[in-house]
Amino acid sequence: METEPQGYLRTDGRKGIRNYLVVVYLVECARHVAEKIVRSYPESVVQLIGFSGCFPNDYSNRMLRRLCTHPNVGGALLVSLGCEGFDRNSLQKAIADSGRPVKTLGIQTTGGTRKTVEAGQYWVGETLEILQEVPRCPLSVDELVVGTICGGSDATSGITANPAIGHCFDILAKKSARVIFEETGELIGCENFMAERAVTTELGDEIRKTVEKAARYYTTLGHGSFAPGNADGGLTTLEEKSMGAYAKSGNSPISGLLKPGDIPEKGGLYLLDVIPDGEVRFGFPNINDNAEIAELIACGSHIILFATGRGSVVGSVISPVIKVCANPETYRQMEEDMDIDAGKILEGRATLDEVGEEIVRKIIQSASGKPTTSEALGHQEFVLTYKTFEPLGPACFPA
Repeated sequence: METEPQGYLRTDGRKGIRNYLVVVYLVECARHVAEKIVRSYPESVVQLIGFSGCFPNDYSNRMLRRLCTHPNVGGALLVSLGCEGFDRNSLQKAIADSGRPVKTLGIQTTGGTRKTVEAGQYWVGETLEILQEVPRCPLSVDELVVGTICGGSDATSGITANPAIGHCFDILAKKSARVIFEETGELIGCENFMAERAVTTELGDEIRKTVEKAARYYTTLGHGSFAPGNADGGLTTLEEKSMGAYAKSGNSPISGLLKPGDIPEKGGLYLLDVIPDGEVRFGFPNINDNAEIAELIACGSHIILFATGRGSVVGSVISPVIKVCANPETYRQMEEDMDIDAGKILEGRATLDEVGEEIVRKIIQSASGKPTTSEALGHQEFVLTYKTFEPLGPACFPA
């Protein structure tokens, strides 16, 4: 077993595996200024996130509160134009209340692009020195939160990478880590299997309802979660894709149902509902994989496991992404972008259990500070869109 990781202890008691400072644009009009501030620091320790919309949205506000107070984040600079609808005051207060350094710069009141960039650079430089003083402490497996997603799936995904991640999740859940799977729009047809694994009947009923909601949403859109690339990769039906996505959940009991920004408080396996509530208002529920990754991170995920068969290169801000490649041919073609070769299961070079255990070791290495391939390549993708969610009921968090 690897040496126990050393985490960054936050004043709110949570522990991170990275110590990033985020620069946050609160409307698209402020993005250029925020980007120029970040580009002044070539190391990945300063990262860019934000929300491009001008109209206020409770979901985006909640998401940025969770992301800016994530345990992997040590402080935040908010960049506002000044007339957008985002509630910058409540965001700043939430960050300050968590004990993190925070500052808001308004471009209109600071004097425009150049003066705001200079003010931001000055504050970031001072704050990075403060972050160097964040105390380190042991971080055990039962304190980790790990999320999983699949993207660029093909016919090998459901028989190699996805079930290997499921085995990894079973190992972590037994050690009382919190593990999260999602993509309810890609679990249509699997709702009864998941409901049977729920720790209470009431939770099982909520799981059925959330998958039924996803089916209604996609029916309204006239679009399922099945891309042309999936078909080109040999997947034949939505049912086949759903079974592959389901395999990532492993075999552990399902302890609860989450929505973006809900943080599980105890160890176990959780399902994340990413489909908006209410009538269809904002278009596709997740326009790309990074929108889902951001939601997993907002639920507290220290690390993201990303299964891919066709081959995806994306990483993320805030939390490291571990790429688990399902297809051995894809791995040989894109080895520099992959962390785990799950395709060796298909070729008889390893068992599913062995690859699952390899993923666990990779998680511990990443939590100990070793960069993943996407981190080493400088990937810092981020997407945040409009959505609407209603609060969860008590049945979703069984006592």
